[in-house]
Amino acid sequence: MDITMIYQIAGIGILIAILNIFLAQAGRQEQAQMLSLAGVVIVLLWLIQLIGQLFRDVETVFRWW
Repeated sequence: MDITMIYQIAGIGILIAILNIFLAQAGRQEQAQMLSLAGVVIVLLWLIQLIGQLFRDVETVFRWW
């Protein structure tokens, strides 16, 4: 894993937070909540992929023994 994935997750968080503030100020609280939920789901999917890659890497390391 390189640092770009951390920057992508931070960027998504900042973007979602800014859009959430704009939607809340416009009185669209339900859309703001759904946007936050969508952001969390996207980040969780990325993390699941990273954890899967970690398990594959650990498996290949111990397969050599």
